[in-house]
Amino acid sequence: MFTEENAKKGVTFPLGFKAAGVKAGIKKSGNLDLAVIYTEKEAAVAGTFTQNQVFAAPVAVSKEVVKGGKAHAIVANAGCANACTGEQGLADAKAMASLTAKELGCGDTEVIVASTGVIGVNLPMDKMAAGIKNAVSELSEDGSSNAGNAIVTTDTYSKACSSEVEIGGKKVRFGAIAKGSGMIQPNMATMLCFITTDADIDQKLLQAALSDVVEVTFNMISIDGDMSTNDMAIVMANGEAGNKKITEKDADYEKFAAALKSICTGLSQRIAADGEGATKFLTINVSGAKTFADAKQVAMSVAKSPLVKTAFFGQDPNWGRVICAVGYAGVPIAPEKTVVKFGGIPVYANGVGASFDEAALRDVMSEHDIVIDIALGLGDADATVWSCDFSYEYVKINGEYHT
Repeated sequence: MFTEENAKKGVTFPLGFKAAGVKAGIKKSGNLDLAVIYTEKEAAVAGTFTQNQVFAAPVAVSKEVVKGGKAHAIVANAGCANACTGEQGLADAKAMASLTAKELGCGDTEVIVASTGVIGVNLPMDKMAAGIKNAVSELSEDGSSNAGNAIVTTDTYSKACSSEVEIGGKKVRFGAIAKGSGMIQPNMATMLCFITTDADIDQKLLQAALSDVVEVTFNMISIDGDMSTNDMAIVMANGEAGNKKITEKDADYEKFAAALKSICTGLSQRIAADGEGATKFLTINVSGAKTFADAKQVAMSVAKSPLVKTAFFGQDPNWGRVICAVGYAGVPIAPEKTVVKFGGIPVYANGVGASFDEAALRDVMSEHDIVIDIALGLGDADATVWSCDFSYEYVKINGEYHT
């Protein structure tokens, strides 16, 4: 059963997982900045990674672990991205895995490595070594909260969740922690997300489920249109639930995939709502497109428009900015068939602005959660993208990020 207490347990809610988060001295703030997640029983592992051609050293290392198909641990740090750091950066990422493996008694190639923070800075490996040793010594079934806080950067809070479903007559648990607030433009998974489950599932099916789910969850959020060098979403499944192993795309697989999708949808929405300096959470629904790709392209065009985002920050119902973004999305549309609604109130239809109750629309624009509906009237495909506004605080946070 889902409870707030279970949600707090995050990655340690599934059987057999422990976690820890410690202060290694990487963040200038002195806050928690190094996390370890561990399962003694070998887990099947799956992952999706940034499509940015300039990718960080830990991405390269973790891709190889996923290719191997099994893992025992994840080690992650915040405060330094270890990106654009050349051969030294790659050596440091491998050393993170090796140091963690040595402390845990597993193989170097069974440790996922992740980093987030400032690009172009080398990891302080003396601090990393001490931090990893400390984190492993603090591993516990109550360590998810600290682990979650250890991977955040400009987030206002750590994202964590858990759920439980019945598969094959057994209770199967899922848990997750994630971070993401800025440099968010997905084309795989955006941010860092670590998901654990005690389900027993074939590794290839685990990868298939994650890849499919990511396409309609993490790939459907945009805060600022910037794709990070360090993005990854990882799932480890250790089989401790004792369900009959999922080896084909049957009813058990569908239940597993649905539970994974629910987890990732919730995290996607919370990441978008926690965008740097955000004051609005925007849900952009596009319907009546010819294909899902067309619907997504239109929704993303609206989500990434600085003029749309600043209008919603200013609580200005400037529908002209929205229909403009629809028009330049690169998808053929029929303006006379297109209908735009803010909070269910039509603001554009038949090629012109619609008449609306100004007081009612003012109320919509004052809300934190706002839904933008765009009906294209050309087909049966639809897509939903989650985003946020641009505020003064966004500029301040990013203007001061490196300094």
